[in-house]
Amino acid sequence: MGDPRKIRRAFLRPGHPWQKERIEQENALLKEYGLKNKTEIWKTTSQLRTFANQAKKLIAATTQQSKVEKTQLLQRLNRLGLIKQDAKLDDVLTITLKDLLERRLQTILVRKGLAKTMNQSRQFITHEHVMIANKKMTRPSHTVRTEEEQAIQFAQTSPLTNTEHPARTVEAKK
Repeated sequence: MGDPRKIRRAFLRPGHPWQKERIEQENALLKEYGLKNKTEIWKTTSQLRTFANQAKKLIAATTQQSKVEKTQLLQRLNRLGLIKQDAKLDDVLTITLKDLLERRLQTILVRKGLAKTMNQSRQFITHEHVMIANKKMTRPSHTVRTEEEQAIQFAQTSPLTNTEHPARTVEAKK
């Protein structure tokens, strides 16, 4: 039967709990991007750290496998909209936390004008009003790929499909 699976965190907490500057930056990000808690920031930071560590490892390596992994990493980050098509491996190290937060579904809904605020977009997503390519999305933290961005819409069963709905913004009535 085996041992039960050990649940591990998908992120690292800050090394020191009381750093005023870090806490102020995190609070500003919470407000700007409408995040639920600081855990979402830490998960995104860990994802960013993973990309950077992988890029550093690939810069130093010269094997045939490292060349394959290099192209795969660059293609993945290009699909996510974090780097350009002709980017180099050094460009991966310039990706910031804000770049990753801008690719979240919650943020893109507001930027496209489908929601008035970040909190409203989070509510639309968790209440299953948002679809990407005929699939209902329930995670505001979903990282939207560039080809998915055009397929974001309200679900057919959602009352938000009506352009006269009071929650819809003026820009979305086009």
